[in-house]
Amino acid sequence: MSVQNLIIVLFFISITTTQAQDLTFEEYNPKSTLVVPGDSIYKAKFPFIDVHGHQFRMATQDLSELIADMDQLNEAIMVNLSGRSGEQLQNALKNVNENYPNRFAVFANIDFEGAGAEGWIEKTVNQFEHDVKNGAKGLKVYKSLGMYNKDSDGKRLKIDDPRLHPIWEKCAELGVPVLIHSADPKSFWKPFDKNNERWLELKTHPRRKRGDDNPAPWETIIKEQHNMFKNNPKTTFINAHMGWYANDLGTLGKLLDELPNMNVGIGAIIAELGRQPRFAREFFIKYQDRILFGKDSWKPEEFPTYFRVLESADEYFPYHKKYHAFWAMYGLDLPDEVLKKVYFKNALRIVPGLDKGLFKD
Repeated sequence: MSVQNLIIVLFFISITTTQAQDLTFEEYNPKSTLVVPGDSIYKAKFPFIDVHGHQFRMATQDLSELIADMDQLNEAIMVNLSGRSGEQLQNALKNVNENYPNRFAVFANIDFEGAGAEGWIEKTVNQFEHDVKNGAKGLKVYKSLGMYNKDSDGKRLKIDDPRLHPIWEKCAELGVPVLIHSADPKSFWKPFDKNNERWLELKTHPRRKRGDDNPAPWETIIKEQHNMFKNNPKTTFINAHMGWYANDLGTLGKLLDELPNMNVGIGAIIAELGRQPRFAREFFIKYQDRILFGKDSWKPEEFPTYFRVLESADEYFPYHKKYHAFWAMYGLDLPDEVLKKVYFKNALRIVPGLDKGLFKD
């Protein structure tokens, strides 16, 4: 090799080395060299009910492709929480009932904006009652309640506002559950610094960062939700995302003990469970009658992470979103009877009118 060619080679080696050393944290994505038993699980061991699904076009979409994906996953029933209300809800139910009547359940929604205005609560409760009579299986409450919705005076509408009590009372009367999402992960309210576990998520999704009082402290919003549960003991609630306490199962267990009408869904928090397999396994066994399977966003390629965490004893496998959890997952290896409760038995008990014939005990 000539001196000139050697210089060129060394130049490019220098550039490559420099580029490697200048990697940002967002770019750093090492491949584990650990070789351990286990493999991905692409189909759930038992048929399951996803109590936290979103299909915003259900009124008009061709459901056959969705059903094909569900069959691949062994998903027997999807609960579509985005049913809306009135005519939109009726159109969604019409599409379902004419094509796949036993594979979907649809929840109604309420627009809480302007609550407290004259006649608002009577009109809202009446419409919801009509929605349930038309086929809605429950009520989905978005995080806008407690965060964005304003009452008739332009003030933040609190989750435990007594003016909303007739809604929860009507749900109890009709025997339908309320699935509620309140606030966001607590880390979104914490300082955006080196100590924040969600630093990468906040760096890549800056709109998720909140100030201490934006729109209220995290603790305030969560306390309002718990007050609502306490003030409506006859209403059955499903607390989405484990109430943002999947990273503190000790506290969540105390809440479940104090609030017998509160159940929890595991949508979008499997990463928390997969990094504490022994403690989480004990928690699932203890509270096996109060936990429901849910995924949240409809991305079939992400379900295998849920199956593997719940079903296997595998070690140190990757999560499907690096920015969401840059730590590895471990399997809980849940007993079959607990799996069945999480996958479908609890939902069959809580959500009325589901087809039990799709499941074998």
